[in-house]
Amino acid sequence: MNAQHDLTELAELEAIIAQAPSWLSVQQHGVIHAQTHQYPLYSLSLGSPAADAPVLGFFGGVHGLERIGSQILLALLQSLLVRMEWDSSLQHKLQKMRIVFMPLINPAGMVKGWRSNGDGIDLMRNAPVEASQRPALLVGGHRISRHLPWYRGSADGDMAPENQALCEVVREQLLSAPLSIALDCHSGFGLRDRVWFPYAHTHEPITHLPDVHALAHLFQRSYPNHPYVIEPQARQYLTHGDIWDYLYLQHSQSSQRIFLPLTLELGSWLWIKKNPRQMLSLGGLFNPIVPHRQQRVLRKHLILFEFLIRAVHDYQHWLTQPDNRAQHQQLALQQWYQP
Repeated sequence: MNAQHDLTELAELEAIIAQAPSWLSVQQHGVIHAQTHQYPLYSLSLGSPAADAPVLGFFGGVHGLERIGSQILLALLQSLLVRMEWDSSLQHKLQKMRIVFMPLINPAGMVKGWRSNGDGIDLMRNAPVEASQRPALLVGGHRISRHLPWYRGSADGDMAPENQALCEVVREQLLSAPLSIALDCHSGFGLRDRVWFPYAHTHEPITHLPDVHALAHLFQRSYPNHPYVIEPQARQYLTHGDIWDYLYLQHSQSSQRIFLPLTLELGSWLWIKKNPRQMLSLGGLFNPIVPHRQQRVLRKHLILFEFLIRAVHDYQHWLTQPDNRAQHQQLALQQWYQP
């Protein structure tokens, strides 16, 4: 671990690692160099190491401006570590499943206060996936210049090292499982909190649409007053280079195992509506500034997180079967893909 850095979230993560119990597995996936500092990329996992255990992955900090995503995952990780000391129901679940954290994927961007990484590359526009239709200018990803936001990187270059590390964690920890769910935490879109599922590059439905619908329906029945809009990301906009589209496409074409990547997009416009002064700072456009509002956000999504833990542990009770798969497919098409 490197103590010589100026990133609060990384310092908090390394403090957790330094005091971690022996059953918490910690891996380092390279180092990001920025100016005079080095920023290691960590993943942490708790629970069953078995290859046939279902897995839930939490990811954050892909966009450096959106610090709140890393902060809510660090708060969740700390909570789970404390609960493991006394919560027998959580201990029981983790004997049969695994939870993986990668809460700080873009440390250089976070230090600089950039959406992109330290090389000006938007990590959510960087994967080798092309939109099926022309997306919105710039916003959908471009190769014009690293000095403009949403830059994809050069066409003949490798993916950014942060994305390579993310792919390494997903492939090693999630994709061998019979079922895995990834939740990537972002902020900055709209007045509502949204849970997005692929695709971002096309309006076509994914292969596992019935399973996404079964999961969303289960959440709606279990927590009918939840605040989220659940929808395919392409319903809002198309992009090139989405890393979750890339991982899903690679996996779904070569495996019978089920991988469901989700994105939690926090509606930061609501914070701005309540406190217009947040518009005076770039960070205020993507993160709650008032302390009590930040605390509210840190606890607001615990129901969603707890639901996902339970749903992954008990996936065999809700995952679609041959006798109901067609019904979920039809309902999903009606809900999300019809005008």
